[in-house]
Amino acid sequence: MAAPRKYSDELRERATRMAVEARQDPATRSGAIARVAGQLGMHPETLRSWVRRAEIDDGTRPGTTTTDAQRLAELERENRELRRANHILRTASAFFAAELDRPISR
Repeated sequence: MAAPRKYSDELRERATRMAVEARQDPATRSGAIARVAGQLGMHPETLRSWVRRAEIDDGTRPGTTTTDAQRLAELERENRELRRANHILRTASAFFAAELDRPISR
C-alpha cells in the first residue's frame, strides 16, 4: 500500500502553475521556484521536481511523460506475468512428457 501524500493534488497543481508563471517573466525568473516554495511552505526540490514533470508532460522538456511511464510499467508487469505463466507451462509439459515415457510396470 502506498504512503499517504503529504500535499494534495490541488496544492500540487496550484504550486506548479505559480512556479511556471513566475519563471516565464524574466524579471522574476531567478529564484522563482525557491520563492514560490517558501510562500507555500514546501521544500524547493519538491516543487522543482513537480515543475520538471509538468514541463516533460507538456512537451517543453525532453523526457518520458507520465502516461508513457505508466504504460511502460504496465507492459513490464504483463511481460513478467506471461514469462511466469510460460515457465509454469513448460515445467508442467516436461513433467507430463516424462510420465508418458516411463515404462508401465505391472
